[in-house]
Amino acid sequence: MGAAERRWSRRERALLWGVLISALDAAWGQLRYSVPEELPKGSFVGDVAKDLGLELPALRDHGVRVVSEGRTQYFALHGKTGHLVTAERMDREQLCESVRQCVLRCEVILDGKMQVYGVEVEITDINDNAPKFEEMELEERMSESTAPGSRFPLAEAHDPDLGPNSLQYYELSGDEHFSLAVQAGPDGDQRPELVLAKALDREKAAFHELVLTASDGGDPARTGTARIRVAVLDANDNAPVFSQEEYTVHVPEDVVVGSVLVIVTASDADEGPNGHVKYSLKKITAKASRILELDPETGALTLVRPLDFEEGDSYELQVQARDGGELFDTAKIVITVTDVNDNSPEISVRSALTEILEDAQPGTVVALLHVQDRDSGANGQVRCSLDEGVPFRLRSSQGSYYSVVTAGELDREKVSEYNVTVRAVDSGSPTLQSSALLALRVLDVNDNAPVFTEARYGARLAENNAAGALVLTVRASDADWGQNARVRYRLSEGRVRGAPVSSYVSVQAETGALYALRSFDYEEVREVRLWVWAEDGGAPALSSNVSVLLEIVDENDNAPQQPQPNTDWRFSQTQRPGTSGSQNGEEGGAWPNNQFDTEVLQAMILASANEAADGNSTLGGGTGTMGLSARYGPQFTLQHVPDYRQNVYIPGSTATLTNAAGKRDAKNAGASGGNKKKSGKKEKK
Repeated sequence: MGAAERRWSRRERALLWGVLISALDAAWGQLRYSVPEELPKGSFVGDVAKDLGLELPALRDHGVRVVSEGRTQYFALHGKTGHLVTAERMDREQLCESVRQCVLRCEVILDGKMQVYGVEVEITDINDNAPKFEEMELEERMSESTAPGSRFPLAEAHDPDLGPNSLQYYELSGDEHFSLAVQAGPDGDQRPELVLAKALDREKAAFHELVLTASDGGDPARTGTARIRVAVLDANDNAPVFSQEEYTVHVPEDVVVGSVLVIVTASDADEGPNGHVKYSLKKITAKASRILELDPETGALTLVRPLDFEEGDSYELQVQARDGGELFDTAKIVITVTDVNDNSPEISVRSALTEILEDAQPGTVVALLHVQDRDSGANGQVRCSLDEGVPFRLRSSQGSYYSVVTAGELDREKVSEYNVTVRAVDSGSPTLQSSALLALRVLDVNDNAPVFTEARYGARLAENNAAGALVLTVRASDADWGQNARVRYRLSEGRVRGAPVSSYVSVQAETGALYALRSFDYEEVREVRLWVWAEDGGAPALSSNVSVLLEIVDENDNAPQQPQPNTDWRFSQTQRPGTSGSQNGEEGGAWPNNQFDTEVLQAMILASANEAADGNSTLGGGTGTMGLSARYGPQFTLQHVPDYRQNVYIPGSTATLTNAAGKRDAKNAGASGGNKKKSGKKEKK
């Protein structure tokens, strides 16, 4: 037989369809598997990693986990293989009572990617339950006058398995007086009935012993038995009759425990024991038997435990009325439970960040939420919201999932922490709500430069200071946090009188304290201008600067000196060497702008005098001195310089100082250079 002619078996076709359905579901982010019940813990369910197209390293790196609905976690993910395995032994009959298709749902969550994949696992039935009668010993009471062909309903066996594994047929053995008939109920269930095949004679046999056997269709089949004892009674010719064939009642799920839901009644025309009726429930599920109780004398059906619409929305019971002569009638009770808004919405935080950078882009996901309400209809419709005034918004995701995302830019310097409240409100009346709190800390980004507390700084320092003296302290603050806010100080490159500014002052990097590195001389340096930079510890670093003016304050640290006679110094307005203009101006000119640098002038005169001095004259100690004054300027002490005729150029000025030969009148020097001064006196500017 060729491959094209090969016929697929039923099992192979089922497997093929299962594979195709799983592949289609996986393509839509929904996986579906099927496993039999009662598998041991750790049994293979499905290859999640393969079906989702995820590599094993990615699973481990992104923090994958499995969350099952409800409190019990029935599934787990094998970290090494990526297989979905059972985490608990599962009994289909316990998990899905009265449900033909038992499906458990779980979710595979990748925390690192904020992704969720739904997984459905169908728990298939195995023949692990035998048919079972609620009572192993049954008793039937029949009048000897009962006509052959009469039928008596028997207790049904219950098998929680499904399909072929469930109850299939009954058998009766033990006595020729009785046979078995099986009726099909409206739901397809089988209802055994005891049929009187031969008239009874109490005088011949007061009791008949029978065995009723119930079998399922498993391979091998499982069976359950009940022993039936038939007691033959004297004649009772009237059976009880219910007032109606079916009792229907609608009750809200919040009805108070102890409430009577319905009262059934039956009448019997007989007198005495044969007319006394007792009531009993003959067909009731295990769940209904736990919450309902029937009074055998009054027929009142009472609620003994709370109803829950979400666990059961209807109950169908069979009630029997039996008289003292063992005649009976049956009726049906149908209880419909209506929903009440008794469940608040449930918010489950499936994945959430606790920290976020302040420069995170709008739309960044910070939390993944699952919201559900166990009520139905409007009572189960949920609206979600966030508090106003926070830079976050809700974004609806697949199904009942929501994402909390950033709605704008964050600024840690304004708000460093957020407590975001997520609220879920249902549409019931009255409404019920619940909330969840998301705590989020904003991490710093270096987006603020240091800022000095002053726009500029100034200080005054008396000359002859001690080296290392504190001048002043600059302060800068940074609005950032941690290393990004750590400020360090440094000096800007610059020069003072040709020397680096760093040779005059220093700044302490951590505190911003400025120290004098040398002792200042007012007659040499009047002021020091510098720039101080503040730089933070971010990467990259941000910085700012500020100007600092240090003024040197004069002290009376120079004694007056007698001018050298017959030495004439003249001042003239001349052009400096190296510039255009006349080199020799008129004698007796004034200082430019009536100002000059006294320290520079004195230094230049002393330097020139030293070069021209003869052996009888020494720098700082000639045979004579003279007083020299310039207009609006301080008094200077000049050394005696014989026959010095060179012009002395004054830096920073267009004036020159000339030693003119042949003019020995000190008064002329005073008149041409400035105001006349008395010998031995010194004026301050």
